[in-house]
Amino acid sequence: MSVPGDEPRRDPDALLAQVQDEERRAARGRLRIYFGASAGVGKTYAMLSAARQLAATRTVLVGIAETHGRAETETLLEGLDVLPRRHIDYRGKTLTEFDIDAALARRPQLILVDELAHSNVPGSRHPKRWQDVDELLAAGIDVFTTVNVQHLESLNDVVGGITGVRVAETVPDCVFDGADEVVLVDVPADELLARLKLGKVYQPAQAERAGRNFFRKGNLIALRELALRRTAERIGDDVRAYRVEQSIDAVWRTGTALLACVGPGPGAEGVVRSAARLAAQLGADWHAVYVETPALQRLDAGRRERILGTLKLARDLGAATAVLSGDSVEAAVVEYARSHNLARIALGRGRERFPWQATCGRRISRRAPDVELLEVAVPPGPAQDSGREARTVERTAARATVIAHGAAVLSSLCMALAAAPTIAWLDLANIAMLFLLVVLLVAVRFGRGPSVTATCVSVACFDFFFVPPRFTFAISDFQYLVTFGVMLAVGLITGHLTAGLRFQAHVAARRESRTRALYEFARALSGVLQTEQIQEATRDAIGHAFGVRTVLLLPDADGRLGAAGDGGDAPAFAFDTGIAQWAYDHGASAGMGTDTLPGSPLFYMPLVAPMRTRGVLAIDATAPHWLLAPEQRQQLDTFATLAAIALERVHYIEVAQEALVKIESERLRNSLLAALSHDLRTPLTSLMAQAESLARSAPPLAPAQRTMADALRDEMVRMSMLVTNLLDMARIESGDVKLKLQWQPIEEVIGSALSASRAALAGHAVETHVPADLPLVQYDAVLIERVLANLLENAGKYTPPGSTVAVSAERRGQWLSVAVADDGPGLPPGQEEAVFDKFMRGERESAKPGVGLGLAICRAIVGAHGGSIHGANRPQGGAAFVFTLPLGTPPALPPLDEDLEVEEQDE
Repeated sequence: MSVPGDEPRRDPDALLAQVQDEERRAARGRLRIYFGASAGVGKTYAMLSAARQLAATRTVLVGIAETHGRAETETLLEGLDVLPRRHIDYRGKTLTEFDIDAALARRPQLILVDELAHSNVPGSRHPKRWQDVDELLAAGIDVFTTVNVQHLESLNDVVGGITGVRVAETVPDCVFDGADEVVLVDVPADELLARLKLGKVYQPAQAERAGRNFFRKGNLIALRELALRRTAERIGDDVRAYRVEQSIDAVWRTGTALLACVGPGPGAEGVVRSAARLAAQLGADWHAVYVETPALQRLDAGRRERILGTLKLARDLGAATAVLSGDSVEAAVVEYARSHNLARIALGRGRERFPWQATCGRRISRRAPDVELLEVAVPPGPAQDSGREARTVERTAARATVIAHGAAVLSSLCMALAAAPTIAWLDLANIAMLFLLVVLLVAVRFGRGPSVTATCVSVACFDFFFVPPRFTFAISDFQYLVTFGVMLAVGLITGHLTAGLRFQAHVAARRESRTRALYEFARALSGVLQTEQIQEATRDAIGHAFGVRTVLLLPDADGRLGAAGDGGDAPAFAFDTGIAQWAYDHGASAGMGTDTLPGSPLFYMPLVAPMRTRGVLAIDATAPHWLLAPEQRQQLDTFATLAAIALERVHYIEVAQEALVKIESERLRNSLLAALSHDLRTPLTSLMAQAESLARSAPPLAPAQRTMADALRDEMVRMSMLVTNLLDMARIESGDVKLKLQWQPIEEVIGSALSASRAALAGHAVETHVPADLPLVQYDAVLIERVLANLLENAGKYTPPGSTVAVSAERRGQWLSVAVADDGPGLPPGQEEAVFDKFMRGERESAKPGVGLGLAICRAIVGAHGGSIHGANRPQGGAAFVFTLPLGTPPALPPLDEDLEVEEQDE
């Protein structure tokens, strides 16, 4: 029963995800896209206008702005900081591009990058400008940019069908959907045409040509509708994100997930784009799968590459991709849809070659009547080159089919000839078994279709050569019809089962091979303790699984990459350190087959571990069979993850070993200090007593001898203080020091410390600044005196004679602050905290006596009191050491005795 007014408890996982998302967004720059139906609607103008308003409060840099000669737009650039463009030589021409390196070096708060879908000149860091923008955002820089509706990848073919112009430059929809803000810049079609005639969109000659082609009123109206719809979808995403952020609906479940079927035909890309648009409209997740059947396994490299390219397009559009295996496409698709709870299936509309042949869509609908089926219209025919390629592929496939069926026929005839001489010794049933053996062998070697042919030819040969009357197809006994029927049925069933089992065995063998490779790799990494062993295991595992060479690149202390095992054998191949460093710094793959420097012959994969990126795996991807299917890429990602985790484990093993060695060394050192301190105190005390006796002996010593006795006594005193410091440090480290806390004024301990440090401060001017109204503080007087004595001794030791040493105390909130300052040379730069380490002595201390324990003891004592101590250089010169002690509430004074009060009154 809920109480009115009580709010439901928010999901902790949702809160954690929200916090992590906010942290990622805080570290990443914000992206605002000015979105329009076509060129000329005013996107660049609106972007520059907004930037001018923000220039008063933010650092604004115009990375690149395409004005196309429009005077109004060029006027807005006046007064803004414009980044010079980068000049690139390409095919004898000098072209200008956006200079991303200069933009990153400038690091403005906001940068303007026009035309998001622009393709960069070959030789640039990224092929596309939207990839430059993504790197700017990753660096924490806010970006304003522009894009038209025809440049969105999922709408590319739709716009091409409307306008008759296919735009080559596109932007993945995930970039558009991932923008923090989308500003729609909308202009009615008539107004845009009027602007075109006035020369406000293109130059006169270009404007006239555009008005006859792309800028027709019908096209502009249709494009405007697409832009409005796409913006409305984006607003719906913002509303859903707000609901999740405010926990209005912690879990968003659409129940409209979509599955797109990718086939080997030319219309697969259209299916993927249609599925992406529909998924975006429904706000649903979607998947794309390709089913590899025995027939499709024999596809040539060109068609296989096209299939993988279509799957890559689906991944870029936000789909989860998979390659399935099975005897039939519809069975694999339906099983995947049911296991992933996908309610809709999209596939290309098939054409029936024969009336009795059902299309794939019809077979899927029969198998899964509860699943919605969406058939996407396939273009009537591919282009001329695609048609020529398809005809070539069909001829090759037909030739292979003819050879397989011919081999089936020949095998049956050969068996008939081989069995003919045995008719006198073998029964007809045994001869029929020989023909069934031929069918079985043909099914194993050539598959299902040729096995059917072999079955029919075997039955005919058995009837013609062996069943009386021989050498005719006449049948004398009706029972032979039953024999022929059973023989035909057994042959067909046997061939079908054998072909299916052959394919399943092949698939299972490949899966088992991948699983065994991962298992062996994980087992090999489980016992390694050195990075060289990880390099060797990774090279062997990936080389065996993919047939490529690898080099493991690891960072040094400064984060610069180098080949593992440098200084020994040379790397297996040359690699680009710059590309590898980029992949390491950004945690993203680069090189061949990626969107970052795809012209590189190598593939660079970062080794991302749970805590951080541990290195980069450089792969020589120039092998002719380097074409990974999605499941192979997942296997490679798993190899990389295992290697990264192994590197991280070895790193932490080294850290643990170093920590253990330090702990043991510290323990042994403390034990040694304690032993030495106890053993040295007795002889030092005896020597000090003898030096005192010698100085006071009668008759008095000669002046020279008295000087020597005094020097001996002073050295004994200094040595005794060193031994005391050693003993105190050993006691503090062992925890044997017990504080004797008492409420007392700080003036007393300052005075006693100055008295004890008279010898160290000889020749120095001493100043004290201690207000009379300081409160009582609870501390151990002996230990705090030791702190002040060590600080004063350091001040006297490291400052020249005649310098001033000042001791001051003041109240700062709930703390009492005590400072010892001097006007000497000060602390070594960068050593302000290191001087408190045990046995730490700076450059200026090298000629001074001591072992470097005084300040370490001071920090330990002050820390035991709950305070803190630090050192710093003073602006006017010299060093100052300040320690603080917590203030509390002293206990109330006890009341005076009543008899004492009466006696005082009587007096």
